[in-house]
Amino acid sequence: MDTIFRDASQSKIATRMRLEDMLPIAERLDKVGYFSIEMWGGATFDACIRYLDEDPWERIREIKKRMPNTKMQMVIRGQSLVGYRHYPDDIVIRFVEKAAENGIDIFRAFDALDDVRNLKTVIETVKKMGKIAEGTICYTISPVHTMELILNKAKQLEDLGIDLFCLKDMAGLLAPYTAYSIIKKLKESLSVPIHLHTHDTCGMGAMTYLKAIEAGVDIIDTVLSPFSEGTGQPPTESLVMALKGTPYDTGLDVNLLADIADDVREMKKKYRAFETDLGGVDSKVMVTQIPGGVMSNMIAQLRHIHALDRLNEILEEIPKVRKDLGYIPLVTPTSQIIVVQATLNVLTGGRYKVITKETREILRGGYGETPGPIDPNLQKEVLKGEKPISCRPADLIPPQWEKFREKLKGITESEEDILTYALFPNIALDFFKKREQRLKKEKSVDSL
Repeated sequence: MDTIFRDASQSKIATRMRLEDMLPIAERLDKVGYFSIEMWGGATFDACIRYLDEDPWERIREIKKRMPNTKMQMVIRGQSLVGYRHYPDDIVIRFVEKAAENGIDIFRAFDALDDVRNLKTVIETVKKMGKIAEGTICYTISPVHTMELILNKAKQLEDLGIDLFCLKDMAGLLAPYTAYSIIKKLKESLSVPIHLHTHDTCGMGAMTYLKAIEAGVDIIDTVLSPFSEGTGQPPTESLVMALKGTPYDTGLDVNLLADIADDVREMKKKYRAFETDLGGVDSKVMVTQIPGGVMSNMIAQLRHIHALDRLNEILEEIPKVRKDLGYIPLVTPTSQIIVVQATLNVLTGGRYKVITKETREILRGGYGETPGPIDPNLQKEVLKGEKPISCRPADLIPPQWEKFREKLKGITESEEDILTYALFPNIALDFFKKREQRLKKEKSVDSL
């Protein structure tokens, strides 16, 4: 699977790639013969309406037209969809239905805490729509993240009826021989194909893929070379060449890939101002486990408040906070929650002197069940007698679809627009206004 339109764009150029630059590339990628192309979900939805003045739903439809022969894949944050909090089931169901109707074929569903309960509604709806459900477990390193935990969670997902299983290594921490052991065990215990996702942040990506391939992995995520390595994925062309003439030969045409890569390299020059990763190996990630995009954002913010000299203290505090909060994986939104809390612990001169509402929500069980035990003293101190929730968090969120539909009467009747508003209310209203002005302008030009 190639990640150029989603993960690689998000990791390398802050999700700023415009649809007009995707479409010519999409037409050529459709001839390659990929298993799928990841082109939606994650931060793309937010970036479309916040920065690009583009309709994210139109992106699916337009790319689908250019790629009739290739499955289109999205990453979906379980009950958080493409947002940063849990949404009610009625919103989750309609979002998946509309994504499927607009052209998404494969839904990679993950949860930041690996709480399988938070994936249930998404997976059930994907199956109901006749699309492909890819259940996902986030790979991370901690005392509680054992082989047994991964295998148990994977089996729970298979019991929910997933079509594919994905091991998602969002920070590039998965070492080659560890990958071999995990994939081998997964192949023995699961009956569905296995998909592996990693980043090249630590420089191990291609080696990890080779060992995973030897262990029997079915699908790997790569990206065309101009967007590869560093916080991107390993390069597609290199893996294709490495496997040529072996039992694992992909059959992909490396000359065609090289030609498309030339066009991509030229197109990427437009986005120099947004480059967030200049490649190279970041070995610090093995210690902090902070994904590259979060690390660069943290450094920029510390520089802005003239506190960059406290960086090492914050990096030392991050694993301590993570332990206190039950060894949660560091992936959106939990990576941001941990980093912000660790920063406050250092800069305010006292651990947990200031508690963010997101940290409180983790301690309350509002994001779900954590992989390891939460520090009981911290939980007691913060919740002040409130009982932590033990059910699936979304069970406590009332339906909201009708409320949003009513609110947008006279503004829009499009179900896609209502969903956009449900996820990002303030930004959505600005986006609708700009879109209306743009369409009026285009109409007046056409009538001349």
